[in-house]
Amino acid sequence: MASVNALLAIKEKLNDPTKHLKSWKKRDPCKSNWRGVFCFDRIGPDGYMHVQQLQMLNMNLSGSLSPEFGQLSHLEVLDLMWNKITGSIPKEIGNIVSLELLLLNGNQLSGSLPDEIGLLTKLKMFQVDLNQLSGPIPKSFANLTSVKHLHLNNNSFSGQIPPELSQLPNIVHLLLDNNNLTGYLPPEFSDISSLRILQLDNNHFDGSEIPASYGSTKLLKLSLRNCSLQGAVPDLSRTPYLHFLDLSWNQLSGSIPSRKLSGNMTTIDLSNNNLHGSIPANFSGLPNLQKLLLENNLLSGSIPSTLWQNMNFSANAKLKLDFRYNLLRDISGHTNPPRNVTLRLQGNPLCNDANASIVQFCGSVAGGDDTRGNSTYSSPNCAVQRCPADYFFAYTPAFPARCFCVAPLSVQYRLKSPSFSYFPPYERSFVEYMAENLGFQPFQLSVYSYGWEEGPRLWINLTIFLLFDNNSSELNTSEVQWIKGKFATWSFPASDIFGPYDILDCPDWPSRDSSKVSISKGALAGIILGTIAFSVTISAIIAILIIRNRYSYHLLVSRKHLPSRISINIDGLKGFCFKELALATDNFSDSNEVGQGGYGKVYKGILTDQTIVAVKRAQVGSLQGEKEFLTEIELLSRVHHRNLLGLVGYCNEEGEQLLIYEFMANGSLRDWLSVKSKESLSFPMRLRIALGSAKGILYLHTEADPPIFHRDIKASNILLDSKLTAKVADFGISVLAPVEDDEGTLPGHVSTVVKGTPGYLDPEYFLTHKFTDKSDVYSLGVVFLELLTGMPPISFGKNIVREVNLAYKSGNILSMVDSKMGSYPAECLEEFISLALRCCQEKPQARPSMLEIVRDLERMLSMTQEFSSSLFDFEYSEKSTLPSSSSTSYVKWDTHLSSSGVYGSDLLSGVIPNITPR
Repeated sequence: MASVNALLAIKEKLNDPTKHLKSWKKRDPCKSNWRGVFCFDRIGPDGYMHVQQLQMLNMNLSGSLSPEFGQLSHLEVLDLMWNKITGSIPKEIGNIVSLELLLLNGNQLSGSLPDEIGLLTKLKMFQVDLNQLSGPIPKSFANLTSVKHLHLNNNSFSGQIPPELSQLPNIVHLLLDNNNLTGYLPPEFSDISSLRILQLDNNHFDGSEIPASYGSTKLLKLSLRNCSLQGAVPDLSRTPYLHFLDLSWNQLSGSIPSRKLSGNMTTIDLSNNNLHGSIPANFSGLPNLQKLLLENNLLSGSIPSTLWQNMNFSANAKLKLDFRYNLLRDISGHTNPPRNVTLRLQGNPLCNDANASIVQFCGSVAGGDDTRGNSTYSSPNCAVQRCPADYFFAYTPAFPARCFCVAPLSVQYRLKSPSFSYFPPYERSFVEYMAENLGFQPFQLSVYSYGWEEGPRLWINLTIFLLFDNNSSELNTSEVQWIKGKFATWSFPASDIFGPYDILDCPDWPSRDSSKVSISKGALAGIILGTIAFSVTISAIIAILIIRNRYSYHLLVSRKHLPSRISINIDGLKGFCFKELALATDNFSDSNEVGQGGYGKVYKGILTDQTIVAVKRAQVGSLQGEKEFLTEIELLSRVHHRNLLGLVGYCNEEGEQLLIYEFMANGSLRDWLSVKSKESLSFPMRLRIALGSAKGILYLHTEADPPIFHRDIKASNILLDSKLTAKVADFGISVLAPVEDDEGTLPGHVSTVVKGTPGYLDPEYFLTHKFTDKSDVYSLGVVFLELLTGMPPISFGKNIVREVNLAYKSGNILSMVDSKMGSYPAECLEEFISLALRCCQEKPQARPSMLEIVRDLERMLSMTQEFSSSLFDFEYSEKSTLPSSSSTSYVKWDTHLSSSGVYGSDLLSGVIPNITPR
């Protein structure tokens, strides 16, 4: 990991008026590598080269920003996004008066914002989102007269939003969501004629009302979700450009204004308030509407069927209407919405005596969302033609069915505040928008995949196909530099519908094929699919790492008005009341948080009988329907195995859904394999963990009633108890295995939407959406490779399966073995490596069954029995803890045993020598 302070040497190095540097300047004003760019303005009269751009995107930089950065007086772009920079922002940065882009988001910066940043009058974009900054927003920011984008979201800023920000004449996007801001909403913001997006979600404007003046602005998006707001919903009929309105999870009251809204509306979310009256007619006739969410209010009367009548739905358009848990009694007019419409009515009086035409909408199945997806455009079948072998070339998918020799560049791109809720209708527009601004034809770009994150924000994996020039043996270097420059300098013109964007990773030069041999069409197709799939995993991993749940405890209060749920009686399973669990976890305090996932947060709890448990609390976006939740509990209650995490009980009341599990004192396997871990696992212990995990999954596949496919096997879902026994956890996205149909036929797979964790996903499942037991085998094989190497599945752009395969084929596999594993018998290690790689074969039929895996691991473990028994001696240490969010005590190994020199010759009569990893 490089230190950010090493960048300070740049000025000294570049300020050397040598002939070499001067000639370098004449050749190329910019020098760049994969993610780093250094650009120079000119050689000044002092003979020095002046740094114009400093961009180090996603370079794993550590350290802090030194005050000496303020000496780079000609700097225009300072881009250090997605690193691990700590400390505060030095006030000396205010000396760089030439600065136009200051991009520090996605680091670990702390402290307050210096007032001196207000001196940067040329600054156009200031991004510090996704850090740990605190304190007030300086009033001096009102002097940033050139700023268009002010992104301070996902920090801990507090205090009143300065009304002085209304003096910013060019501000377009103001993102302050996920902070601790208080006070009132400045009515002066309605005077900012340039403002298009105002996003303030998840702050604490207790008792504040939404200014009526917000109803007469040029806003495209107004998002005030979960801000403790009171009063009425403002009349927004005089906001002609409005696309997106989110006022959910507040305490708004009164009726919904009935005046006609903008025909541009895509999203209206007024859910989880105290609104009463009827559903107004002004929600009808909105041609672009995608979501109308009014659940958990006090609305009464009839549902107007005009909401979906006379709407011209395109093939990829959808409309979600969620009116659950209100006081609605009937539907006026026709009750047969088209297939594009999802209508949810559960919890309304009309469902109590529902007739056949209504009962279908009274269930709990959600549907209609596109949380993740792939491009809707298919690739053409191209005739075989020769492409150069020096690069990874393939045949491009195209809007017109055309085939070219191309080199794909993958870009991880994110829309930080889009003005829509459903992407497919806008996919073609997005591709055309990107192509126009890059100077390419639309068929040279493709959206490979996309996914929604909390915010909501949309990540997109974009593939750019560079056309090969038959008159040259190489691609045009300037074309690649042009693309990188466009993304790196944020020079895309503003888009109303797509909003501000993030670059999660920059495009790189196409990878070379060192073999210099011709590649078949099938191999070429495999290479490009692998390249694109790899970019998907990189984007998703980064996204998971940087998104933090900022809901605070006061959200609990706003959920209390949800109806209480029914309970079920299951032998051996306890139904807890919410107050009991709140007491056990100290009101779900941060100090008791031991984990977090897509479902929600996990807390350590101590029950009244002093039993220690793990309490898994669903966050708002993960709440299931009542029937789904109780069905999952019944399923989990039937699963009992030594190597599966045991369910103790559940809670289903006061708008909460919680699962209570046995507490695992030694955290997850990923914790133990982390480079930050101070403890280590011996080779026999790793075999024991692998065997325990395999036994648990074998039980799910063959003995559970009904059988279950896990679908999210990973090191962080393998937990270790006080004796380091492995227990497979988290069946949150598991599915039932296929069962025989009426004719006795057993399908070989389950067709599902692709879910799971990048890096562990079976590539066959990713392409076909068909999940089999061999898909779980692949994921477990990746865990085995982690046990062998200590590496995460994706690290610094490298995929563990590919890296281990390359090392194995080149005879350098020992260089990959985790050095903290100690001594091991060579034969067992070789068998374990072979087994792991067989599990990760590309074709499912080439992978072993789970039963074969268990038998092979049992045989390997028996070969190391003597070795294992000498290492199983451990002692408890209250002071030894792993680096994680948990404050739990962990097992400490007796260090003299872990390096005691137990050799393979002791185990196998001297036939196999001991090997120590390099």
